[in-house]
Amino acid sequence: MTHRILILGGTTEARQLAGKLARRADSSVTLSLAGRTESPVAQGVPVRVGGFGGVDGLAAYLREEHVDLLIDATHPYAARISVNAAEAARQAGVPILALRRPGWEPVAGDRWTLADNAAEAAKALGEAPRRVFLAIGRQEAGAFEAAPQHRYLIRSVDPVEPKLAVPDALYLLARGPFPEADERALLEKHGIDAIVSKNSGGEATFGKITAARALGIEVVMIRRPTLPGVPSAETVDALAAMVDHLFDPVAERGV
Repeated sequence: MTHRILILGGTTEARQLAGKLARRADSSVTLSLAGRTESPVAQGVPVRVGGFGGVDGLAAYLREEHVDLLIDATHPYAARISVNAAEAARQAGVPILALRRPGWEPVAGDRWTLADNAAEAAKALGEAPRRVFLAIGRQEAGAFEAAPQHRYLIRSVDPVEPKLAVPDALYLLARGPFPEADERALLEKHGIDAIVSKNSGGEATFGKITAARALGIEVVMIRRPTLPGVPSAETVDALAAMVDHLFDPVAERGV
């Protein structure tokens, strides 16, 4: 029997998981990408690009394609997709698992100011002009038009279009991982005194956090949204083990 697995992706771990599960002789894996990144990294498995049309569309897809397992391996901040995935799986009667990397935790030397969203982060920067490294991608950069007094260095994978309506912004196109040494050099070069970041977790973008710690730079950290309570794992290997247990529970018990 071939188990049909649909992975909702967009993260490095999603690609790694897809590759790992594709090696199962009894499984057929499709990776779905939302299409928000213009030049996604090659995935190595069949890829579906674009939305499903909300909960009803995804539920219909799960039924029509006879999907046996839905895996939510989207970005920790893709809350709407995660909510839709959980509800669609429920409607279609399809098991769902989630791959959720742990968030970063502040340690001695960190100067974190927590914010619930981008708009709150913009306010948290204060009224006095600052040199701000905006490292939250392009989707929510527009919120910082409400704080035009700051000088912005804005890094994203794809161009921010339209450009922000602020007098001083420099745009940097780059894709991680970003080593700490490189991040420290970038912060020093531009005289950055505040970073705005999402608590993405993982190693790929952690360099800016450790660089900020070393330089004593404040980080305005946008909290993670609340995600649906579905069975989940923090690592690719742990999630793959859950799939093993789901599809071959007898072998897992050694019977």
